Amino acid sequence: MDEQLPSFYKMNETMKRRKPQVELETLGGSDVSAPASYDKTDKEHLFVSRRRQVAPPRPRKDGSWFRCADVIPTRDELKPHITPLIYTFLSALTRLLWINYEPSVVWDEAHFGKFGSYYLKRSFYFDVHPPLGKMLVGLAGALSGYNGSFEFKSGEPYPDTLNYGIFRGYLASFGVLIVPLAWYTANELHLSKRSCHLVTLMVLCDTALATISRFILLDSMLLFFTFTTVFFLTKFHNEQHDPFGFDWWMWLILTGLSIGAVCSVKWVGLFVTAVVGLYTVSELWEKLGDVSLPKKTYTQHWLARIACLIFIPVAVYVAAFKAHFMILNHTGSGDAQMSSLFQANLKGNKFYKSPLEIAYGSKVTLKQMGYGGGLLHSHVQNFPLGSLEGQVTCYHYQDDNNQFNVLPSLAQQKVDEATRNAERGELSAGEVGELGERGEQSEDLSQDEGSDKDEIRFLHSGDIIRLQHVPYSRYIHAHDLPAPLSRLDYEVAAFSASREDDTNDNWIVEPVDDVFRGKLTPHDRIHSLTTRLRFRHRNLGCYLRAANRNLPEWGFKQVEVTCTKENDVRDDYTHWNVESHWNDRLPRGKKSLYRTNFLKDFWHLNIAMMMSNNALIPNPDKADILASKPTDWPFLRLGLRMNGWSDHNTKYYLIGNPVVWWCSSVAVMLFVLISGYHVVCERRRVRDVTKRELDHFIYVGMVAFGGWVFHYIPFLIMGRVTYLHHYLPALYFAVLVLALVLDHVVFKRNVSEGVKWFVFAVLALNTLLTFYHFRGVVFGMEGPMSRHKHLGWRSSWNIY
Repeated sequence: MDEQLPSFYKMNETMKRRKPQVELETLGGSDVSAPASYDKTDKEHLFVSRRRQVAPPRPRKDGSWFRCADVIPTRDELKPHITPLIYTFLSALTRLLWINYEPSVVWDEAHFGKFGSYYLKRSFYFDVHPPLGKMLVGLAGALSGYNGSFEFKSGEPYPDTLNYGIFRGYLASFGVLIVPLAWYTANELHLSKRSCHLVTLMVLCDTALATISRFILLDSMLLFFTFTTVFFLTKFHNEQHDPFGFDWWMWLILTGLSIGAVCSVKWVGLFVTAVVGLYTVSELWEKLGDVSLPKKTYTQHWLARIACLIFIPVAVYVAAFKAHFMILNHTGSGDAQMSSLFQANLKGNKFYKSPLEIAYGSKVTLKQMGYGGGLLHSHVQNFPLGSLEGQVTCYHYQDDNNQFNVLPSLAQQKVDEATRNAERGELSAGEVGELGERGEQSEDLSQDEGSDKDEIRFLHSGDIIRLQHVPYSRYIHAHDLPAPLSRLDYEVAAFSASREDDTNDNWIVEPVDDVFRGKLTPHDRIHSLTTRLRFRHRNLGCYLRAANRNLPEWGFKQVEVTCTKENDVRDDYTHWNVESHWNDRLPRGKKSLYRTNFLKDFWHLNIAMMMSNNALIPNPDKADILASKPTDWPFLRLGLRMNGWSDHNTKYYLIGNPVVWWCSSVAVMLFVLISGYHVVCERRRVRDVTKRELDHFIYVGMVAFGGWVFHYIPFLIMGRVTYLHHYLPALYFAVLVLALVLDHVVFKRNVSEGVKWFVFAVLALNTLLTFYHFRGVVFGMEGPMSRHKHLGWRSSWNIY
């Protein structure tokens, strides 16, 4: 009866096979032949526990249990590690040899070396990357005897007091270790021995991976933790036969720790996190179809992964920022990116000494309280469009142009003068009242603390004020012209004169709340640092706002300030607080009055990092010879000059090994074709490979090709500026794809050994010879570039 059914209804076991035999790979890597039909138990040899089974020791005659033989590895146990040890030695040569040859600051050492200095000086800074990698840079500097005094200016020679060779060497050790990690990962993926050697050789001999590891940069650490994440994931996968066992838990926890570490170095680590997430979802989906698995056990699988792959990475990430804040407890260059309360708690910061209560005549700086907010700012330049008046922006650094005087409105000022004159007998009470009605504030004025010339008048809710820019004596002004970028909002500018008949300088103070006092009454005074304020324009009814939209070059890419028509009290971008406060007539504040919250500071800094990262967009008015597009990377259309290109410099050029990059990119395209072929075959109920081989192809493809997709495709849709080194994590996954394709097409197929050795030899020798040919870009090129014309393989390379 079964013979008469169409193939569509037949089970997988009865599918047609186009080849009578296929080759299976044992764990040792030797090729053996096996019939196409196989017992399901054959699959089990792929999941042999790596945990050594040891019989319980027997007591010796003297009653002791300890034996040296129990802890000293045997020759058989050491044998699998001999090959990776050799590769590690070769990796150390390529990463450490002549590492101190260039005695000046190279490329982004100017940034990350400086960040390491900040940790040694414990001064707060701001950067778009999470802190773990830069803390490790600081640690490497401390271990090398560096004291944090060097400024790391680009191209500047290192001083004699800084042992830059050892400094670089500590960080290069991360690049050294990725080579043995590549070997172990390829083995855990059950690739053939030839493919394992090719993967390791290509990681070892890629010139870009070697070059990027030799300097004070974050990329070697990013690559190291990316490699460890993939390695731990494969180890965890190979323990699926023993769920909830010791090894199973160990590798799952280590995967979570590695995810946390790679995300704490750079946010690019989220891409390898997506690979782990894809694998986890696929695995749990498969378990959902296992009807023999109890619901309780299935729930435990979910809980284990949530705990280890979500909570542990988040804990590591948060802990990195906690350490970051604890170390950098002194005021520094990045203070203004943080909240005013955070800054007040830094050693050396004097915000807490500012007078607590704001009064008329005070000089202040105003901090925008939204995430990533800056300080209200103006400068001498005018808008090139709109009103053509002075620019008003938000600026993220301390500057004298951030300072404003708090003044009453002109009408209020006239009433005050009239009141004082009346007290001296120069005006009648009726004349004072007439001036008060003209100013529309006489009732409010009579309720203030007093009218004596020397009496302090504090700021309250509903007061109408003017903000005078201290350096240029101009007033913050709004009018019914559209803002330069936010066209639905009104423009805010700085106007040089303040006239009684022009009330566009007038702003109404509207407190939102106070961090410590909560909601405020009309009689409560405005406090510095802790009171959240909104400023409503007296005529237009709009609110002063800065929403982290960066102006073009004519605005120095500072944040646009507008007057929004929306009256949304929950809009943080309309909230301001007084940060710095100067008034000699008021008593100084106390540090005990200001407290900060770690979680709020953590969240605030991450939003500020995200805003700054999004602002790293290409400048259309300025050519960047270092930048490249993602489409340039897979086939090495462009390289990157890492330092000065004059004849007397030792020159470094970031370019990959063409054999590695071109072959891996072709393999990615072949993988897509092979996958499409298998999809069509499955649809047609025709299979050229066994179910076990297909499952293995899908699993390795999910890790390797999925990793390449997650690390490459996002850059195609990013607006930020990109460089060649952004492709390096994707390159590793492309090399794994190459190994998978070679196994699937050649090394694990029914092909003669001669063909297999020929393919392996061609790829391995070309990888080695090309690395030797391009060794100058790794170890440094001396003299005029005319000596190195042999490196110009593509006319698009700007190596000359």
